[in-house]
Amino acid sequence: MGRSDTRRRARILFLVLCLLTCLTCVPAHTFAHAHAPQTGATAFHHPRPPRHHRPLRHHRPPRHHRPPGSPGPCFLNCIYVSNYGDNTVSVIDGTTDTVLSSPIPVGHVPLGVAVNPNTNRIYVVNFGDNTVSVIDGTTDTVLGFPIPVGREPYGVAVNPNTNRIYVTNFGDNTVSVINGTTNTVLGSPIPVGHSPYGVAVNPNTNRIYVTNISDNTVSVIDGNTNTVLSSPIPVGREPYGVAVNPNTNRIYVTNFGDNTVSVINGTTNTVLGSPIPVGHFPYGVAVNPNTNRIYVTNEYDGTVSVIDGTTNTVLGSPIPVGHSPWSVAVNPNTNRIYVTNISDNTVSVINGNTNTVLGSPIPVGFGPWGVGVNP
Repeated sequence: MGRSDTRRRARILFLVLCLLTCLTCVPAHTFAHAHAPQTGATAFHHPRPPRHHRPLRHHRPPRHHRPPGSPGPCFLNCIYVSNYGDNTVSVIDGTTDTVLSSPIPVGHVPLGVAVNPNTNRIYVVNFGDNTVSVIDGTTDTVLGFPIPVGREPYGVAVNPNTNRIYVTNFGDNTVSVINGTTNTVLGSPIPVGHSPYGVAVNPNTNRIYVTNISDNTVSVIDGNTNTVLSSPIPVGREPYGVAVNPNTNRIYVTNFGDNTVSVINGTTNTVLGSPIPVGHFPYGVAVNPNTNRIYVTNEYDGTVSVIDGTTNTVLGSPIPVGHSPWSVAVNPNTNRIYVTNISDNTVSVINGNTNTVLGSPIPVGFGPWGVGVNP
């Protein structure tokens, strides 16, 4: 492992530990220099530690968010949010935009969330346990024991057509593949680039896309053979999030260090045109394949940028949401977009028809990180 990889891994692990333990020894002014976007040829542009990795001023919200007698599990239009500080998953009813029942206990430090709508199973990556928890969406209970995967798992994605689940192991530079029928890992982990983080699937082509933060690349896995196809695709600096439009076979990658989004042609595995400028420190990305709109969270700005997938240009002004918007997911059936505000312990809901926020943010658990939708 190179020196730069070692520093990058140490930085990210430190940020997570700060976030988990709420270290009072880290004053706010420690990150003041990094908070300001830097310009000019001589500036050293280095993504600041996101604000949620500092001690939070917010009190931990209660773990029960509904009045007695509120409905239990939902079956359609359900949103699942991982709360890394509570080691739980909150479930939101997308019809009423209210939290259902008590949060679901999962493993230690839950991060990525993915849903298989065909089986109504929800997969939650437990960074602190090196495992994946499986939730039965019918009962909102965890099935069996957590599934062991690689070291420091972050991202997770599902191919609903094959019932395969893909997990990025940041610490091992690999991807684990889970059989959704047996909830067991298939074969050996797949080697990818350095520091794999985000992962997305095109179910139509059975291709899996993995962002490699330290390499500034995207690896492409053939889901039929579970092998990597050709060379990694160069993108922008520090690629974190990745999302796919299966209708157009376009892949969208957030470049956290460049404040841009790269667009990949899934047929040729090449980048299309120049990166699309968005807000400061873009992290999460999600696609509505029905409208061909792409939603990008800008962590520093507290906004969401909307990209027109036909022209690859940003539409209008960024949409203000909560503090430190992190992950984002779309319900294509309702055209609603869900954004986790990690410093506010809330979820914002955007109306995709008007690109405006609906109502007040929804309170969830402590440190909402990942979000997935069962439409």
